Amino acid sequence: MTTPVSALALAGEQAAHASGVFSLLWLIVAIPAVSAAVILLSGRAGNAWGHLLGCAAPIASFVLGAIMFFSMLGRGPEDRAVAQQLYSFIPLPGYHVEAGLLLDQLSVCFVLLITGVGSIIHVYSLGYMEHDERRKRFFGYLNLFVAAMLLLVLANDFLVVFIGWEGVGLASYLLIGFWQHKHSAATAAKKAFVVNRVGDVGLSLAVMLMLATFGTSSFAGVFSHVGAAGTGIATALGFLLLLGACGKSAQFPLQSWLLDAMEGPTPVSALIHAATMVTAGVYLVTRSNAIFDQAPVAQTAVVAVGTVTLLMGAIIGCAKDDIKKVLAGSTMSQIGYMMLAAGLGPVGYAFAIFHLLTHGFFKADMFLGAGSVMHGMNDEVNMRRYGALRKLMPITFGTFFVGYLAIIGIPPFAGFFSKDKIIEVAFASNFWIGLCALVGAGITAFYMTRLVYMTYLGHKRWAKDAHPHESPSVMTVPLILLAILSTVGGAGLAYLGGGIVNWLEPVVGEKEAHLSFPLVLLTIVTLLVVLLGIACAWLFVARWDVPVVAPTKVSPITTAARRDLYGDAFNEVVLMRPGQEVTRGLVSFDNRGVDGVVNGLAAFFGGVSGRVRRVQTGFVRSYALVMIGGAALVVVSMLLVRLS
Repeated sequence: MTTPVSALALAGEQAAHASGVFSLLWLIVAIPAVSAAVILLSGRAGNAWGHLLGCAAPIASFVLGAIMFFSMLGRGPEDRAVAQQLYSFIPLPGYHVEAGLLLDQLSVCFVLLITGVGSIIHVYSLGYMEHDERRKRFFGYLNLFVAAMLLLVLANDFLVVFIGWEGVGLASYLLIGFWQHKHSAATAAKKAFVVNRVGDVGLSLAVMLMLATFGTSSFAGVFSHVGAAGTGIATALGFLLLLGACGKSAQFPLQSWLLDAMEGPTPVSALIHAATMVTAGVYLVTRSNAIFDQAPVAQTAVVAVGTVTLLMGAIIGCAKDDIKKVLAGSTMSQIGYMMLAAGLGPVGYAFAIFHLLTHGFFKADMFLGAGSVMHGMNDEVNMRRYGALRKLMPITFGTFFVGYLAIIGIPPFAGFFSKDKIIEVAFASNFWIGLCALVGAGITAFYMTRLVYMTYLGHKRWAKDAHPHESPSVMTVPLILLAILSTVGGAGLAYLGGGIVNWLEPVVGEKEAHLSFPLVLLTIVTLLVVLLGIACAWLFVARWDVPVVAPTKVSPITTAARRDLYGDAFNEVVLMRPGQEVTRGLVSFDNRGVDGVVNGLAAFFGGVSGRVRRVQTGFVRSYALVMIGGAALVVVSMLLVRLS
């Protein structure tokens, strides 16, 4: 059954029946899921066409999603959402879960991002993975990734969200470790899998608490009853959901996996950072706005996590020489901006999604641009061995430079419209939070300018066997498309059709931010801070020859940034080592305690049986003598009793 859902329907009221193209909603998820199954199970027969089917699947889902989006435009703001029931997942009297899909103003944004940018990345992968002997399997994993993420954002129930959540985790493990012949890739995949399981505990416990408290985990059931459940339940749910979001979106303190995840093929990095995995946490917090609005302490925690992470990621990005790790630190920072905005409540939810969408455009552009550079430089990732690539790779440079202008927030590029709004609402909420967001913008300009200079400008520092060249059109055309989106996407989302804030208002609400000073002044100050970051990069990097070998004598801050601000060391000291000691203690208790009792009882009965066995001679005459003796003993006993 397919039904349009209004805001009141999400609170539990019955929605009217609808038909048409929305009855095909399930196909958006099913197409890439079936494609992944066909590709992965086709054996050698799929080597000739697997990559083509892999590209066609997300494109087909994108076309369906686009048709449904334009169909939604013909409805009123309160009637644009559509729910589709699939089947009864858990039909128990006390815990009834209906598996279904929900397409509303929020989820359709993710559908178009995942399938649109995902399709571009798939096409780019045709060239990037052309000579990989396992290319068919790679496209199967990509389709699995897209299908799992689509299920996550289209689910109408937190339990169904959890299924997509785990599917994304599995697909990321398979793709990060795709080149498992490299020890570093295999280790990075395991690290990502383990760290994400920590976050997944939070989401799973949240679902359990929903079922125990409300008897349901559906959005409609939870959101309509969370207010009456009390602040304590809402706060507990908020913190558990935040833990899950920190794992998937690589937010502090579960950020350590993201930089190592760069060991996967570059299209995987683009898909994870721009369109799928790391955006899941922002989606979860924004989708759960009804819960967080009832839990101000949890909202404050979201703001704190986002603020800390945006600064951590920016600082880490300043000290990395690996081009992909610089961009990974950038993703940490930009997702931090989104989490910060989402934690500010109705004033920031829409801007978090706004920046998520524009970030998807320019971050995919830059990751694929980095892949293009690697393609022309024999897979070299060290920026100290780049330089002067602007003339030899003009399309890659031009498109990457557009992404650079977008991420640092230069008008009229996409980041100017989205990130500046987050800085605005941050200042409107709290001066110090706004100041941290503003400082983050300056640091972003510094490390991105450093990246652009070390890669494309200056003098060449290539290895002798390097022969830089422009990538083929199957890779450069996707870069051009993403550069166009990075140029016009921000203005389009801000103004077309009333803008994204009005579009999302029926789902996330809206509350106007009130600054204590003119907005134009903040815009000017933000641009000046960005220009200051660019100037510092020119002063400390571009004015000097970039050494091929990184200097060893550096400041403590640089050392800390190179070591990811000691995130791994912290996890080792606080979590891994104590965990190892607990494990050793449990193993010792099992060996000496549990096994000791079991083995002791066995030894006792074995010893007893050994001694009893000695009287079992096997001779009939011995047994007859014992019987006679026993009978005589009985007779004597009876006589004694009688005489007494």
